[in-house]
Amino acid sequence: MSVSQRLELRQGQSLVMTPQLQQAIKLLQLNNQELAQYIDQEVEQNPLLERPEGMIDAPAIPLSGDSSTPQNKSENKNSTTEETWQPNHDEGRDWGQKSGSFNSTDAYSLENVLSKEVTLREHLLEQINIELDESFERLLALFMIDLLDECGYCKESDTQIAQRLNCDEQRVHTVRKRVMHMDPLGIAAQNLSQCLAVQLEEKNRFDPAMQRLIENLDHLAERNYKSLLKICEVDEQDLKDMIAEIQALNPRPATGFASSALMAIQPDVLMHTNPAGGWTVELNNATLPRVLVNEAYYTRVTAEARTKEEKDYLSERFSTASWLVKSLHQRAQTILKVASEIVRRQHDFFTKGIMHLKPLILKDIADAIDMHESTVSRVTANKFIATPRGTFELKYFFTASIAGADGLTHSAEAVRHRIKALINAEQMNDILSDDTLVDLLKKEGIDIARRTIAKYRESLGIPSSVQRRREKNSRLA
Repeated sequence: MSVSQRLELRQGQSLVMTPQLQQAIKLLQLNNQELAQYIDQEVEQNPLLERPEGMIDAPAIPLSGDSSTPQNKSENKNSTTEETWQPNHDEGRDWGQKSGSFNSTDAYSLENVLSKEVTLREHLLEQINIELDESFERLLALFMIDLLDECGYCKESDTQIAQRLNCDEQRVHTVRKRVMHMDPLGIAAQNLSQCLAVQLEEKNRFDPAMQRLIENLDHLAERNYKSLLKICEVDEQDLKDMIAEIQALNPRPATGFASSALMAIQPDVLMHTNPAGGWTVELNNATLPRVLVNEAYYTRVTAEARTKEEKDYLSERFSTASWLVKSLHQRAQTILKVASEIVRRQHDFFTKGIMHLKPLILKDIADAIDMHESTVSRVTANKFIATPRGTFELKYFFTASIAGADGLTHSAEAVRHRIKALINAEQMNDILSDDTLVDLLKKEGIDIARRTIAKYRESLGIPSSVQRRREKNSRLA
């Protein structure tokens, strides 16, 4: 066998991640607050970039708008970008109804990832994704998390949350209880008494005497021990021990986490009804950062540059600044496209409530606006939209689907709601078994397995048909 050397030409394709492409991808992942920090650093590093003073009244940018820049200054025109949805009579829908920091490229280094402080929201999201299987319950839990104050309390009552989301108050109560028993214990409690009660329950120390003490914390604050002795029906030593146990609890569950977890949610997108009919979706002017390229300054300093190094530096800075402005403009258009399509598809949620969330996956949005799923995923992560029903992360609106016998798909949450309605309407002499529920739902065009029925029924806290029959018989007896 002979060994020889030779030259070969091979043709192939590969995707090269240029610095400009990396920057565009990173900008797409940032929310408005993180974007403002990034731009501040870029302005410090690039003398051709500047932040405008005051508000810039830029014209609204259509989704297919021109990205050209003015002669003297290239500006990020997305500050007033909006999309208006008008009624689409072909679809048979009434759109007019209304109801009720990253640093730079080294930010992704291993050292920064390992040393990053975990926020309370991140800590809770991880548990929610593990502990809660249903999209409906996860949605409720995330809604509560976004209402947390600096102490870690969700002060809105179960009734208020149920009214805002147009859902069953008992479901809200059940989800809040599960969240409160996550780590840290007592998170999302409505008040101090509820927060301490959860921690005592976990220690198996929430007996009747302790319950009465928790219900009368005002007496404890006033050091009115005589009243507490009578209320709790204990002696002095027991009362001292009970007070010591309370003092060892954590009255502020949110402490110990990154401060950013306690910052109020600032929506990146705003949604409201249009007086002319339909919905209007726009980027949030108040939090959307703006940046300009000072072309007049670039022209002047370029004329004064003498060496090749100086000219190359100015050219590179100008190219970087121009690309940043272009990337910001593209980011605005992409976010607006995604948010507008989500609003269009989840119209029933905004008009009727949480039980009317429709099945939705990333591919649905990606296909509708002609983008890649990964792009939609980046846009919807960690970005919030303020709506008439409250502020939600864009990812909230993606729910699982169940195939229908009629070829259509049904939201898993809508199917759950239908199962509950059928059972609530059952008669004493006609208790519905899981097999019967399967048949009834099939007649309505919902193809669902018996084991799935059982799973959904159990998640709703509804006992089996045998147990329900026994309970109703015992009531008659």
